[in-house]
Amino acid sequence: MSGGNQYIDRITMNLRNHRTGDVFPVFMNVFDTSLARKWLSALDNLLQAEYHLEKNYCFVGFHNSDRDLEFMCKQINASIQAINNSDLDYKIDDLFTPENTMHDGEVGSGLPGLTVNHDKFNWLHRYFEDLQGSSGNMSPHYLAADAETRWHIRQLNLLCHEAECWILSKRKSIQAPDWRRPSQLMCWLNAPRFKLDESDLDSFGIERLSKPMGGVCLGVNKAVGKHHWEVFNDEGADSRIDELTTTNMASQTEAAGDFDIEWAQETKGYQFFDEKIDQFRTWLVANGFDPEDPGLTLGHPQVGQVDLGITFGSENHNDIWNSLTNYLDVYSISTSKSYIEYPYHWSDDNYMQQQVEKL
Repeated sequence: MSGGNQYIDRITMNLRNHRTGDVFPVFMNVFDTSLARKWLSALDNLLQAEYHLEKNYCFVGFHNSDRDLEFMCKQINASIQAINNSDLDYKIDDLFTPENTMHDGEVGSGLPGLTVNHDKFNWLHRYFEDLQGSSGNMSPHYLAADAETRWHIRQLNLLCHEAECWILSKRKSIQAPDWRRPSQLMCWLNAPRFKLDESDLDSFGIERLSKPMGGVCLGVNKAVGKHHWEVFNDEGADSRIDELTTTNMASQTEAAGDFDIEWAQETKGYQFFDEKIDQFRTWLVANGFDPEDPGLTLGHPQVGQVDLGITFGSENHNDIWNSLTNYLDVYSISTSKSYIEYPYHWSDDNYMQQQVEKL
């Protein structure tokens, strides 16, 4: 029982060291809420129907991972080149490097070193928005694209967010190592969506922008756009919605069996975070939004919780990170109704083709 929630299921996820084959089990308890019940049903469907788990966008903010900024910039440029070489009437004249995506200089409070160049990534996300469109309003470019080009369009979005998270954790590893932001994003290709209804909105709220360590949260916005918190962070506290680089800012109206796991320390109650929330409230009001409106679907609704004590034998973040660091690959997932194994890995020579075939 956590936060007044009874548990309705326990999920076991085996993480793997893909070099040695060793596995590490993680145990997650599912809450008994309207949203969590719908989510668990959707997850069971994904597992039973053997949907493809996206392993190239799974563990983010682990700055010692093989997927570092240089690797991600090369992948971004490769996808841009593939789009430019396609038959689409859309060309991107841009190049991404570690030098132009991450600011240079001394690292420290108020200093620029190892900070995200948001302008650069805002444009990358704009290219993605132009090419894909939004849920229910897909771009003509996306509709005209073949499966391989669609795969590259999707990479612009995934790599944009993954690179930003990597830079944030890289900076934190030097400036404030206890406040690195590693997380795990479990997304399945073509995951069926369900509509959120009024009973689900109770799980959202501005106070849920802070996630507890081990929190299992509903997957990221399925409306194919940025939510208000992302736009505030990416475009600044002085930004106004009629002047944004981002064209599609959306509340969350749909969800899937996707989920995120927060592996970072909870920020709620700390001065730096509470001050940022105050700034966000001011930004919302200045842009004509009510911070208490549940229809904005702010925050990260929690549908479950990793049992940290049983999984890691500790609730200390350093112990948890030390345990996870060699097991950044999901091998299997089981619920009370479903079980599946995922033997492939993002570094497989044919991994892109595996995903293109699924698309």
